[in-house]
Amino acid sequence: QVQLVESGGGLVQAGGSLKLSCAPSGRTFSAVTMGWFRQAPGKERELLAAIRWSGSMTYYAASVKGRFTISRDNAKNTVYLQMDSLKPEDTAVYYCAAERQLGPISAVSGYDYWGQGTQVTVSS
Repeated sequence: QVQLVESGGGLVQAGGSLKLSCAPSGRTFSAVTMGWFRQAPGKERELLAAIRWSGSMTYYAASVKGRFTISRDNAKNTVYLQMDSLKPEDTAVYYCAAERQLGPISAVSGYDYWGQGTQVTVSS
């Protein structure tokens, strides 16, 4: 069973930064795309950023473009989400996900594996 494990969440003041990490545990697997999502109470899950393992293609939602950066370290099999200039409205549970089949990088559906989520709280 493949599991994705996120880390790096926490409490930060507005304007601050956090860096989330995501790595698979359990049996090895191959993924085409890795994505970071978030879900705030009472809101739908939102795709924030995605990256192809094989190349440099990335996608960012308008709400985070210019503030968040997705990256990967193939040697460590880890995906990161660097979050800068955080705002109170960024408060949510953040999830990483892996997609095994090639699809549009901005697609919300199609992800096969999910992490358990990590809480990010931004105070004003």
